[in-house]
Formats: sequence, structure tokens, C-alpha cells
Amino acid sequence: MGGRRGFSTHASSIRSGAEARHDSRKRKVVRPGMLGRWYAAPSILIGLLFTLGPVGVIVAFSFMSQPESGGGVVFQFSTKAYEQLIYREDFLGNRSLDSRYLEVFWTSFLQALVTTVTCIVLSFFIALWMSLQKRRVQRILVLLVTIPFWTNLIVRTYAWMLILNENGPINVVLRALGLGTRQLLYTSSASLIGLIFTFLPFAILPMYSALSGFDFRLVEAAFDLGARKLTVMRRIILRAARPGVVSAIALCFIPAFGSYVQPVLLGGGRVLMMGNLIASQFAEARNWPFGAALSTIILLVTFVCGAAATVLGGRASRKAGQLM
Repeated sequence: MGGRRGFSTHASSIRSGAEARHDSRKRKVVRPGMLGRWYAAPSILIGLLFTLGPVGVIVAFSFMSQPESGGGVVFQFSTKAYEQLIYREDFLGNRSLDSRYLEVFWTSFLQALVTTVTCIVLSFFIALWMSLQKRRVQRILVLLVTIPFWTNLIVRTYAWMLILNENGPINVVLRALGLGTRQLLYTSSASLIGLIFTFLPFAILPMYSALSGFDFRLVEAAFDLGARKLTVMRRIILRAARPGVVSAIALCFIPAFGSYVQPVLLGGGRVLMMGNLIASQFAEARNWPFGAALSTIILLVTFVCGAAATVLGGRASRKAGQLM
């Protein structure tokens, strides 16, 4: 009995040693054409420097003090920039609530929300129609959707200025119908039109990506089982498009919230949004800490929206995968 135990113990130790050597060899094996992990270290450091570096500078500047004259910052810790978002201080040092910047935040939120909802509704039907076409036609349609990316944003915005101005084609048609002219340019509606036009392709592409691989035989099966059109749309097609909806929300809402070009050129400065307010603080007002604080708030909104989109997008992809 003792000999058998000793033999089994010796055999198990031999097996464990062999497995350890096998695992170490497996870890040391590098596939042909692959580099070690340390070769990626310079690229990672450069990437972090040019991505997190500016973010760190902006966050640090938001907690600095404003100099008595001129731009820049004084390297003295202060939370006055964040207090300025809510409070106003007079020459005697008395504080009172100030809702001006909160109104700008609310305007930016509403403009971004309306832009996102409109883009999602339009892109869903456009992407659904694209996914029902032949493969060759689908490739052509995707090419047409990406054409706006080939043109500079300012050029596209100036094109809308020509369309919406007093002598533009819309007012020409209105005058021909005897309705007179309308003030279309330099309004909040013009800014909203520019935002929707700018971010609509960002919503179409992920929506099309979600629907292009959908098996429409499921829709035929649902109709054969007696389902109604609204039921099929709600429980099958919209469920399959959910990953595209989540991606479209992230791609439209986050940049629209801090947009700058459309409110300036199409809104004529009458529509004050967060991007315009930040630019004015760094340029005209020369209040760098306050501009950095506003930028930090946009970064926080972006981070929260991005994290929510990642979590919801993962869940939506898993549910869509179960459906398909």
C-alpha cells in the first residue's frame, strides 16, 4: 500500500511538472509575424499623450484662477470657475443665483435631443429601405450616404445659408405662391436644420449596419402566424435595429451637444450653445478657467453618454443576436 501511494505521488508530481513545462512553453510561443507586447508600448504612450493629455490640461485649467488682466491662468487652485456656473458676484462680493449658463446648457440639450430623435426616425426608415434593396444597389446607396463626408462641414453649412436666405429657393417658391418671404436664416430652426443635416449620415450608417444582416424571412413568418404590421415592426424589426439606434444616439447626441459651426453660421449667434459659449470664454472674455470648466462639463456628459451607449449597445447586440 505504501509503495503504491509513493508511486502515485511520484507520478502526479511528474504530470504536474510536465504540465507546468507545457504551459510555460505555450506562453513563450510567439506566432510567426507577431511582435511582443512591449513593441506596442511607444504607440500606446503616444496615443495616451495626444488623447488624455489635452483632457488633463483642460481639467487642470478648470481648477486654476483667472489672472487680473489678459488670458491664461494663474496656477493657484480655485473652484470659482464652477461656482460661476450658478452664482453671480457683484463688485461688493455679494452672490446671487444666475441661471444664464444653465439656460445655455438647457438650449444645447434640447437642440441635441431634437436633432438625435429626428435623425433616428429618419435614418430608421432610410436604412430599412436600403436593406431591402439588392446588394449592388445597397453599395451604391451607402456610397451616396458617405458623400457628405467628402465635403468640408463649413462648405455644407454655407450651402444651407444660400438655401435659407431671403433670396434662396425656398423664399422664391413662397413668393411665387403669394405667401411672401419668411425669415428662415439666423433662427433656431435654421441651426436645427443644419445639425440634422450634419449628423443624419452618422445615424444612417449604424442603423443600416444593424439591419443589413437581418433575415427578413422572420417578418414573413410573423405575417404567416397572423401578426399585424405594427406588431412586426415593434417586436421584430425595431428589436433587430436596437444596436443601430444606440450607436446613432451616441454618434448624434454627443457631438450635437457641443456643436459650434451650425449655431454660429445658421443661427447667426442668436442661438447660444455650449460650443459657442466655450469659444467666447477663450476668445472675447479671456476667461480660460471658466471655458475649461464648461469643457469639462461637456467631457463628463460625453463620458456618461458613451458609457451608457456601450452598456446598452452590448445588451441590444446580444438580444438582436438571439433574435437572428
